[in-house]
Amino acid sequence: MKKYIIWFICFALGLCLSLSLKAQEDFRKKAPAALPAPKIQLGNYVQNVLPNGLKVIVVENHKLPKVSFQVFVDAPISLEGEYAGVSDMAGALLRSGTKTKTKAQLDEAIDFIGANISSSASGLFGSGLTKHQDKVLALMSDILFNPTFPADEFEKLKKQTLSGLAEAKEDPEAIASNVASVVSYGKIHPYGELPTETTVNKITLEQCQKYYQTYFKPNVSYLIIVGDITPAAALAKATQYFGKWQKGTVAKTPFAAPTPPKSTQVNLVNRDGSVQSVIEITYPIQLKLNQPDYLATIVMNNLLGADASSRFYLNLREDKGYTYGAYSSINPDLEVGSFSASGSFRNSVTDSAIVEFMKEFKLMRDTKASAEELNRVKAVMAGTFAMGLERPQTIARYALNIARYGLPKDYYSTYLERLSKITAENLQAAAQKYLLPENAHIVVVGSQDDVAEKLKTFGPVNYYDNYGNPIKAPSAASNPGGITAEQVIEKYVQAIGGKEKLMTIKDEAVTMEATVQGMPLEMVSLKKEPGKLSISVSVGGNVMQSTVYDGKKGQVTQQGQAAAMSENDLVKSSYDAAIFPELHYSKTGHKLSYKGVEAINGADAHKIVIEDPKGNKETTFFDVKTGYMVKNMEATEAGTTTLEFGDYQAKDGIYFPRKVTITGALPFPLEFSVKSVEWNKGIDDTKFKVE
Repeated sequence: MKKYIIWFICFALGLCLSLSLKAQEDFRKKAPAALPAPKIQLGNYVQNVLPNGLKVIVVENHKLPKVSFQVFVDAPISLEGEYAGVSDMAGALLRSGTKTKTKAQLDEAIDFIGANISSSASGLFGSGLTKHQDKVLALMSDILFNPTFPADEFEKLKKQTLSGLAEAKEDPEAIASNVASVVSYGKIHPYGELPTETTVNKITLEQCQKYYQTYFKPNVSYLIIVGDITPAAALAKATQYFGKWQKGTVAKTPFAAPTPPKSTQVNLVNRDGSVQSVIEITYPIQLKLNQPDYLATIVMNNLLGADASSRFYLNLREDKGYTYGAYSSINPDLEVGSFSASGSFRNSVTDSAIVEFMKEFKLMRDTKASAEELNRVKAVMAGTFAMGLERPQTIARYALNIARYGLPKDYYSTYLERLSKITAENLQAAAQKYLLPENAHIVVVGSQDDVAEKLKTFGPVNYYDNYGNPIKAPSAASNPGGITAEQVIEKYVQAIGGKEKLMTIKDEAVTMEATVQGMPLEMVSLKKEPGKLSISVSVGGNVMQSTVYDGKKGQVTQQGQAAAMSENDLVKSSYDAAIFPELHYSKTGHKLSYKGVEAINGADAHKIVIEDPKGNKETTFFDVKTGYMVKNMEATEAGTTTLEFGDYQAKDGIYFPRKVTITGALPFPLEFSVKSVEWNKGIDDTKFKVE
């Protein structure tokens, strides 16, 4: 119903469900001390090819009685078009059941032998004790050859996928990543193609099966076996369990290699009310593991932006205090690689942060790294490399890289030796080749009102939506009709029943319901004029949190522990206690600003910024035609929470939204439905008693 509900619900959910909602800690600690470089022994590397074309790679290592098996389907890149997202769904569904076992039976069989088997669009990975290798392989081959793509698991996966997309729509980092992919690669290249609600909803079981049938062929696949097994035994197992896999033709579509822009491109995605901007500076590069300058390029990037001791971090975080962290990455790829530098910054320093990024690019290109910097980075990389060898997935990936990129068999065995020979001159040469500040896409996700003008310093500003579709520049000043914020509020009040009707409401009782991880959640809100409020949140029938405000004093009770409201919460509750707060803005001192018209879910909506006497702002959208409130956004340092309202219905002549969808407050969207609304029922004052 109203936005204040959300804060109580989310707090209670955190208490009762243990959802691991702790914010990810900023890795502000210094880089760990590098481990002594050990002698690298990856094991004997042997490669064979089965008659069906399956390439078998064996890395023999008897250190532990374990063995891992990876079936890597090296499918050519392709556009998925109107079914974008089908590959990921098909890959996930492989593990959901076979002709002989349901998903539950698969889970039980895998757990019984202490093994691990997972599936993806790229194939299967399984690992277990050597003595159980036949059982692991039997399960993997059953999954590979006999997937049933069960309808119930498909619907569950589709729902999860759509839920993830809904959450990503309110995640500025996810938005920046999406737009960066589109502007860097273009939508006619597979790397620039994004799944959307529309494409996911079009995906059918048949499309998932078609993807599997088209690309899961042995002649485009690898079987990587790592661990306590001899090459001869491994080849025998490969033949036994995967020799019957039928080869087939897999078509490959050529795509033009994306290139960096000819000049700096500034791309803005507007997020009303955001107090921070996400910046991503990115462009495609041609970088493969088999290039002579690959390792020097990785060392260069690690010095530039890999961790909390890198130049980006020391400048933008430690020196300037613009952000909690600024990092960069360089990704090699057989088709086309990428460079990216990113971070989240206060709106007031968004342009300054970009300037500092560019300064660091120039410094890396124009000057040589110090011996101290270079030695530190190489020491950290050596230690990280050694630790990575403890994981079978890492060794499998190395073996696969050797095969796919045509690397020498001793490529990783000699890694530390080659790393030690990297010089400052090598780094500068790599920087001059791969750091292209004048040919970059600058993607910014933030409040256009605060950053758009500043961004013009770097070039013309292009506007995009969350999925990288170009849009016209929103004009906050566009108001040809001379509409005021007050007029929009008046229309809203009239639309939901009229001021005269609303003023007759003296108390209100609202019950809302939702389902969270299969558990029923209920929120009951009671209000009584003037200024009394009571809210309780229950999960599974148990009251987890309640709040009471009597007009002067307030109390919050969490799992039986009561505490007095803070002064800040008392002020907030005084506003929230109003049944229809829009009737009282002139008296409460709220400032209203009209910011033009924007499209919300395909319909034009008036954009209003509402600022309370304490300076807290929220952005609210009202449908131009109906006058109804359709969206509310409130940004804090912790992030932006968005509420979308729909399905307005009437009760006793007053219209209210029956559905409320919340994103940004939790790691998943919450969809609430209003179970009941009652007015003027004579709620007793004891319901608002503060102990």
